[in-house]
Amino acid sequence: MSKKSTANKFLQAMKRQDQEPQIEAHAPKAKPANTRAGLKHIGGYLDADIVEKVAILRARLRMDNSQLIKKAIEELFERENAARKFGDR
Repeated sequence: MSKKSTANKFLQAMKRQDQEPQIEAHAPKAKPANTRAGLKHIGGYLDADIVEKVAILRARLRMDNSQLIKKAIEELFERENAARKFGDR
Protein backbone atom coordinates (compact mmCIF):
# COMPACT_ATOMS: atom_id res chain seq x y z
CA MET A 1 0.00 0.00 0.00
CA SER A 2 1.12 3.49 -0.71
CA LYS A 3 1.33 6.20 1.89
CA LYS A 4 -1.46 8.07 0.13
CA SER A 5 -3.79 5.03 0.31
CA THR A 6 -3.05 4.54 3.99
CA ALA A 7 -3.62 8.24 4.68
CA ASN A 8 -6.95 8.15 2.82
CA LYS A 9 -8.12 5.13 4.84
CA PHE A 10 -7.12 6.91 8.04
CA LEU A 11 -9.02 10.05 7.07
CA GLN A 12 -12.12 8.03 6.11
CA ALA A 13 -12.03 6.26 9.46
CA MET A 14 -11.77 9.60 11.24
CA LYS A 15 -14.79 10.93 9.33
CA ARG A 16 -16.84 7.89 10.38
CA GLN A 17 -15.90 8.45 14.02
CA ASP A 18 -17.01 12.08 13.77
CA GLN A 19 -20.40 10.98 12.44
CA GLU A 20 -21.01 8.38 15.17
CA PRO A 21 -22.60 9.68 18.40
CA GLN A 22 -20.03 10.07 21.14
CA ILE A 23 -20.83 8.79 24.63
CA GLU A 24 -19.23 10.80 27.39
CA ALA A 25 -17.60 8.92 30.26
CA HIS A 26 -19.51 10.92 32.86
CA ALA A 27 -22.92 10.51 31.21
CA PRO A 28 -25.50 8.75 33.40
CA LYS A 29 -26.10 5.11 32.58
CA ALA A 30 -29.50 4.07 31.33
CA LYS A 31 -31.67 2.34 33.90
CA PRO A 32 -32.50 -1.31 33.21
CA ALA A 33 -35.98 -1.71 31.82
CA ASN A 34 -38.62 -2.72 34.38
CA THR A 35 -36.46 -4.37 37.06
CA ARG A 36 -39.59 -4.94 39.14
CA ALA A 37 -41.19 -7.32 36.65
CA GLY A 38 -42.74 -10.28 38.44
CA LEU A 39 -42.46 -8.68 41.87
CA LYS A 40 -45.30 -7.67 44.23
CA HIS A 41 -45.45 -4.52 46.34
CA ILE A 42 -46.05 -4.77 50.09
CA GLY A 43 -46.49 -1.56 52.05
CA GLY A 44 -47.61 -0.32 55.43
CA TYR A 45 -48.18 2.74 57.56
CA LEU A 46 -45.66 3.03 60.37
CA ASP A 47 -45.10 5.37 63.31
CA ALA A 48 -42.24 7.87 63.19
CA ASP A 49 -40.09 5.83 65.62
CA ILE A 50 -40.31 2.75 63.39
CA VAL A 51 -39.54 4.83 60.30
CA GLU A 52 -36.46 6.15 62.10
CA LYS A 53 -35.36 2.61 62.97
CA VAL A 54 -35.80 1.60 59.32
CA ALA A 55 -33.65 4.56 58.23
CA ILE A 56 -30.93 3.66 60.72
CA LEU A 57 -30.94 0.00 59.65
CA ARG A 58 -30.84 1.01 55.97
CA ALA A 59 -27.74 3.09 56.64
CA ARG A 60 -25.98 0.55 58.85
CA LEU A 61 -26.71 -2.45 56.63
CA ARG A 62 -26.42 -0.50 53.36
CA MET A 63 -29.71 -1.90 52.09
CA ASP A 64 -32.70 -0.32 50.42
CA ASN A 65 -36.22 -0.69 51.84
CA SER A 66 -36.99 -3.77 49.76
CA GLN A 67 -33.81 -5.56 50.83
CA LEU A 68 -34.42 -4.64 54.46
CA ILE A 69 -38.02 -5.87 54.44
CA LYS A 70 -36.97 -9.09 52.70
CA LYS A 71 -34.28 -9.74 55.32
CA ALA A 72 -36.69 -9.02 58.19
CA ILE A 73 -39.38 -11.34 56.77
CA GLU A 74 -36.88 -14.15 56.10
CA GLU A 75 -35.47 -13.92 59.65
CA LEU A 76 -38.93 -13.81 61.23
CA PHE A 77 -40.08 -16.74 59.10
CA GLU A 78 -37.04 -18.82 60.11
CA ARG A 79 -37.56 -17.96 63.78
CA GLU A 80 -41.22 -18.98 63.60
CA ASN A 81 -40.36 -22.25 61.83
CA ALA A 82 -37.72 -23.05 64.47
CA ALA A 83 -40.23 -22.32 67.24
CA ARG A 84 -42.75 -24.72 65.69
CA LYS A 85 -40.15 -27.47 65.29
CA PHE A 86 -39.30 -27.26 68.98
CA GLY A 87 -42.93 -27.03 70.07
CA ASP A 88 -42.66 -23.48 71.35
CA ARG A 89 -45.71 -22.48 69.32
